[in-house]
Amino acid sequence: MHLVLEYTLAEDYLERRTALRADHLDLARAAHERGELLLAGALPDPYDRALLIWTAPRAAVERFVAQDPYVTKGMVTAWTIRPWNVVVG
Repeated sequence: MHLVLEYTLAEDYLERRTALRADHLDLARAAHERGELLLAGALPDPYDRALLIWTAPRAAVERFVAQDPYVTKGMVTAWTIRPWNVVVG
């Protein structure tokens, strides 16, 4: 079972992300190294959403969200965590 964390990004995401990007990526890389985070990235044209694919329990994803500077500094305006039933791959 995988979980999908979907972020809704603020309209000024591209302008504001530089100041927070290193901390956000450090957090994501640490989760990846622990084997919790499988893939992550923003959806372009327009940059209005990001998807993070997890192989960790929901509590681990919620801890990530609570610590993510993109969330705590308001660059993420909404987020959801949903199960993803992968049938191929």
